[in-house]
Amino acid sequence: MKSPVVVVAITLTAAILVAASLLIFTGMRKSPGTSTLNAPPLQQRLKHAHFV
Repeated sequence: MKSPVVVVAITLTAAILVAASLLIFTGMRKSPGTSTLNAPPLQQRLKHAHFV
């Protein structure tokens, strides 16, 4: 019987590979104009908190 750490590591690796392949697959199905990778950042002001 494998240790729980090995089982979890294998499961996480498999899940990451499935998620990455799905992202690649869905990215290839979109038309070139709908990609959000090169979208401009949202113009929002960040409120900076000064901790003393």
